[in-house]
Parts: sequence; structure tokens; C-alpha cells
Amino acid sequence: MAIKNPAATSPQHHPTTNGTVTTNSNGYTNNEPESTEWVWNEIKAEARRDAESEPALASYLYSTIISHASLTRSLSFHLGNKLCSSTLLSTLLYDLFLNTFSSDESLLKATVADLRAARARDPACISFAHCLLNYKGFLAIQAHRVAHRLWALNRKPIALALHSRVADVFSVDIHPAARVGKGILLDHATGVVIGETAVVGNNVSILHHVTLGGTGKVGGDRHPKIGDGVLIGAGATVLGNVKIGEGAKIGAGSLVMIDVPAWTTAVGNPARLVGGKEQPKVHEDVPGETMDHTSFIYVI
Repeated sequence: MAIKNPAATSPQHHPTTNGTVTTNSNGYTNNEPESTEWVWNEIKAEARRDAESEPALASYLYSTIISHASLTRSLSFHLGNKLCSSTLLSTLLYDLFLNTFSSDESLLKATVADLRAARARDPACISFAHCLLNYKGFLAIQAHRVAHRLWALNRKPIALALHSRVADVFSVDIHPAARVGKGILLDHATGVVIGETAVVGNNVSILHHVTLGGTGKVGGDRHPKIGDGVLIGAGATVLGNVKIGEGAKIGAGSLVMIDVPAWTTAVGNPARLVGGKEQPKVHEDVPGETMDHTSFIYVI
């Protein structure tokens, strides 16, 4: 159960999504111990149980998880094998991922937050190991984090090469310059597009076929800014340098080209605010964590 938004009774005060507590049908909450070691031990234990119950997967699980000394090494190995090609070798990618993750502790912390987000918010996620191995949205975000780090170091050709491979393999297109927070869930992930100057906050959940795009060929700061705790429904399109406030919700299939205030819901094509522009309806939950897609069914 999420801590509710005091904005419902006190419009001048909005909580941050940090510190909120959610529990899903798996029984996991986002205030469990957050250390990398704890999560890694869980992943290894899950992989061993899966290997025992499904011997056909034993070799795969050993090579991707059980044989590795750390989450960083396991993730780097897995991403390297997923994104390699005949001319972009898995060994080269493994070294690239491992060196990048090892050089910036914040990257691994974000990875752990993303794992926990999937486990807590998605009832279809049966284990951390399942997310690590099989969730292409999770894998695309981790590869993007490395590409973004390389872009910041002015290693743009390799960053763009990674970007291209992620688009080819996972059908997720995130420009290396885009800034993405932690605790991100790309649910299903297919067709997600995030443009060059977009910013995505922490604890955001984005469904498949979502576009955070520009409005034309004009350069500069031209993509959306997504606040903490936002939920963007399937097939939604947000265009231009607009601000989606903290805790806002974008209904499935909406076309948004306006700012959306914090803790409100926008729905429709073109999108309108639930409750009206002058007094939009304020919801009480943190939609990026509760994953509630139903509040916009009320008449606008």
C-alpha cells in the first residue's frame, strides 16, 4: 500500500516518492534492505532453485548468474551476450560494461533500484533473477545507463553504437544523452522511445509504445521532463519540452503537448486534465509505484 499524497487535503505540500512504501502480490516492498549484496544473494539463490527444478536451464543459469562473483559481472556478461553481433564482440562489450559499471557506483545502485521496481510493481515478475535475465525493459535501461555515461565522457561513437544495438535487440530507443533516474520500470517495453533532451525522474513507470519526443526538427531542449513517481500508460505520446509534474498520471493512448501539474491525471487526444484545467482532480497515490491505471475513467 502506498503512502497517500497529502496534496488531496493540503495542496501546498507534496511528498517525494522517496520513502514511500508499496507492496505487491509477491509480498515485496520497496523498503526491504536495498544493498547490492542482499539483492545479489537473492538472485543467486533464485537461480540455484531454478536450476534444480529445471535441469534444462542449469547450464544457462550457471553461465549467466551462478558462476559470477558479483551482480556487476553477471549483468555485464549477460548484456554483452544479448547485444553482441558478428562485428561487435561479446568479450568487447563485457569489458565495456564491466569497466563502466565499476567506475561509477551510482550506476549499480540504480540497477538495484530498477530490479526492486520490477519485483514490487509487476505481478508477472516472479523473481529478481527472472527480471535480470528476461525483462528487456530492465536490460535496455541498464545498457542505456552505460551509453549515457560514455556519452558524458565524450565517447559518442560507442554510445551511439550501443544505442543502435539496444534498439535492434530490445525494440527500445533511448538516446544516449537522455537522463533517466532510478527505480524505473519499462513494463513490456516494446516501442518505447525517449528523445535526446528528455529527462525521466525516479520511480517512474512507463508502459509499452510510449514516446517522449519532440515536435519537429528544431534543435535545443525539445523533449519532455518527467517528474518523480509518474505513470505513463501504454501508447501514450508526450511531445515537446513540457513538464509532467511529480506523481502525475498519463492515461493510455493520450497525446500530451501541455504541462501536467503534479498529482493530476491527463487523458485523451488531445490530452485534457481530469477535473478540468482550472480545478484538476488530485489523486492520493503515487501512480508510478501503485501502477493504478483506472482513475482516469471518470468523466472529464
